[in-house]
This record gives sequence, C-alpha cells and structure tokens, in this order.
Amino acid sequence: MADVSWIPGYCIRPAQEADVERTCEIARQAWQRIHDSFRKIMGADMHDGLCANWEANKADQVRAHWRAFPEAFYVVESEASGQVVAFLTFRVDPQKSLGTIGNNAVAPEGQGQGIGTAMYQFLLDRFRELGLRFATVSTGLDEGHAPARRAYEKAGFDIRQENVTYYQTL
Repeated sequence: MADVSWIPGYCIRPAQEADVERTCEIARQAWQRIHDSFRKIMGADMHDGLCANWEANKADQVRAHWRAFPEAFYVVESEASGQVVAFLTFRVDPQKSLGTIGNNAVAPEGQGQGIGTAMYQFLLDRFRELGLRFATVSTGLDEGHAPARRAYEKAGFDIRQENVTYYQTL
C-alpha cells in the first residue's frame, strides 16, 4: 500500500500511535449525532440504559483496532494546521477477497470538503492494489447516519442490504 496520498490541502497517511487519542476524539464527535438519533428513536430511558458509556466504548473500539491492526489504520491530516481531521480503519479478508471499512469519521471542522469521499476512494484503490474483488461498509438507516450513507454512495457503494433492529421495553 502507498504510504501517503494527497487530497487538496490534506494528506492521507498511515496512523501513528500519537494520532490515536485524536482519532478517539473525532469518533466521539461523529457518533454524538448518531446517539442523538438513537435517543430520539429509543427514548431516553432505553438509550441511556443500553448505550451507557458509549463514548468510552467507541474510543476503546478505536484503540483496540490500533493495537491489533496498526497497518490497517489511516488518518487524514490538514496541511495547513498539521491536525488530524479524519480517520479510517479497515480489515482485509483474503479468503473472501473482501475489504471491509470499519470505524471512520471526519471531524466537524473537516466536514463538507470531500474528505470522506476522498478517503474512501483512497482505501478502495488500496483494496484494488491488493487484488481484492469486493468491498463492504456497514452503516445505520437512522438520520444520524445520513451523512455516512451519502459519503459511501458518493464513493461508489451501490448495492444495499437493509437490516432492522427491533427493541421493546419489558
């Protein structure tokens, strides 16, 4: 895989350990909108009971990916500030010839500039370089995930398998 790729004003590069806490912060910012949506759907009582500590849990997921697969973790850095403004994790399954996009997000200050689309295109190109035949990404259907859905569709994801999760209060 190429080590560095440029988007106008930004650099996509392999993550370094020093980037991990910033990517956890970006994840918490991005998933706030999602959890606001979940709270509206589920109600405060159910959301707060089922999703308690979601911020810490999301950060732990990001850190765990870094520890297990540091080679499968990229960041987008602003040329102007040197600040990490986005991140992207992934997995490769050579048996299935499948690349899977995992946790990823763009910080609020980087949104609306094409960074998400560019980083997905970057990763899809890496998957092609590896000779993979398929790529996948999962996201929610709620309003909190709408920006992610738009970005994935802009990057060319066009086959959709919908899923529904039901809840009830006992």
